[in-house]
Amino acid sequence: MSAADRTHRLVTSIEIDAPAAHVWSVLTAFPRYPRWNPFVRSIVGEAEVGRTLVVSIHPPGGRAMRFRPTVLVVEPGRELRWKGKLLIPGLFDGEHWFRIAPLSDARAAFEQGEVFSGLLVPRFRPTLDDSTQRGFVAMNEALKREAERADAHREPAAAT
Repeated sequence: MSAADRTHRLVTSIEIDAPAAHVWSVLTAFPRYPRWNPFVRSIVGEAEVGRTLVVSIHPPGGRAMRFRPTVLVVEPGRELRWKGKLLIPGLFDGEHWFRIAPLSDARAAFEQGEVFSGLLVPRFRPTLDDSTQRGFVAMNEALKREAERADAHREPAAAT
């Protein structure tokens, strides 16, 4: 089995009618996840480089899972990235990211992706392409709804 057979990449994206900074605030308000996020049901911990989070996910049609990734990148308003593993490094690892890019003052692009690597990737590839991918898309759509709903209720900035 080649190294290429032991890696798999998923990337999903969506455009959101809300400012990038606001999308970031919704994304990183972890205590609110149970209210709106159908895929990542909860995150406990702080979005700080080097910190360990406790993440609970529930892929569509799959079993709920809990894992403890380490935060690798925090660029406020732009990117949150972590890396997790199943049992031991090299068995089934995932480097997950959320990226936000402004499209205008009131619109942002959101990308969610993950590179999976390890000996078990070939075994789980069909699940990754099905329920994990659907989970990413469901979260993206829910983030869009939540950010747009919340942005519509924010007070406009005072004129200067």
